[in-house]
Amino acid sequence: MDSDGTSWFRGRVIGQGSFGCVFIAKPKSNSSFLPPLMAVKSAEVSASASLQKEKEVFDNLNGCPFVLECFGEEITMGENGEMAYNLLLEYAAGGTLGDLIEKCNGNGLPEKDVRHFTRCILEGIGHIHDSGYVHCDVKPDNILLVATQSGKFVAKIADLGVAKRSRHCKRQKFDPSMRGTPLYLAPETVVQHMQEAPSDIWALGCVVLEMLSGRQAWVVKEDCSIDQLFSIIGDEHSLPEIPSRVSKEARDFLRRCFVRKPAFRFTAEMLLDDPFVKGVDEELSRELEGDYSQGEVTLSNADAESCSPECISFIPLEANSSLSSWGSAQRTNEGSTITVKELSSNPTVFCRSFFAIPALAR
Repeated sequence: MDSDGTSWFRGRVIGQGSFGCVFIAKPKSNSSFLPPLMAVKSAEVSASASLQKEKEVFDNLNGCPFVLECFGEEITMGENGEMAYNLLLEYAAGGTLGDLIEKCNGNGLPEKDVRHFTRCILEGIGHIHDSGYVHCDVKPDNILLVATQSGKFVAKIADLGVAKRSRHCKRQKFDPSMRGTPLYLAPETVVQHMQEAPSDIWALGCVVLEMLSGRQAWVVKEDCSIDQLFSIIGDEHSLPEIPSRVSKEARDFLRRCFVRKPAFRFTAEMLLDDPFVKGVDEELSRELEGDYSQGEVTLSNADAESCSPECISFIPLEANSSLSSWGSAQRTNEGSTITVKELSSNPTVFCRSFFAIPALAR
């Protein structure tokens, strides 16, 4: 799986999963439809069913700035004749929400940040549900952080490989296949194998509680078996413990997620009006607005000599590297300063400050 695509270069491995590997990738030339940096999920064609399913779901979720963007698919052929299926995705410079929580060393994130990320995740979940899908695996490791113009991050829902079509009927049906990660499964999923939109809301509650407290919703021993965990989740008197130190708004929000009967659990649409995230949408709108004109970056002499203006990728300084903005470039007489002109932009990710790297650097 080390071969390049038709219009992009494959870089180093940046992640691995049950599906295969994730590579960083760059377009071979200036492109009107590919960003300067991408994340490419790759798997052998014979083992790529989940990636192909994920592509199908992405095709039906267009238009939401809080769901990771997909730029297409391609099959590549390696030198040994091995065929690989590749899914071209938005690159998230901030890593996963799980990474961010882990850096807090068990103390949790500031509540202002939790409100911000919760609003993003809710918007994404709401769009997924409105599009007729259930994500089935909402957890911090499946939420990616993408840089905005201000240098802050928005949370975007990713990893749609186990998503399923929702059933639009009042009576839920038994689903023999249990999808997702055990610690984030809802009671009805554990007990009755039912997994619909309310199950994603329960999982969201687990994520929000983890952001606030720095620990997972269910505190269990390391040697706790899956059966023991499911016994805890399935106990009709059992609920995740909400820390008393969090605000009343946070506690009320979590209680609306942690309703054991799915029919009475709040929906994503209802939670978007909850006081805990109310008003955050205005802040997000400001962050997602563009302010693009011209920019200027300075390279070292060595880098300047190795780069031609048409082979420059512009990356936000605040995030170190991100799917961001790109445009034409022009070298000044000094040789080390590049002036950016006619800057274009991804509609959901913007930035003001840039550094430049050779497009062929891999």
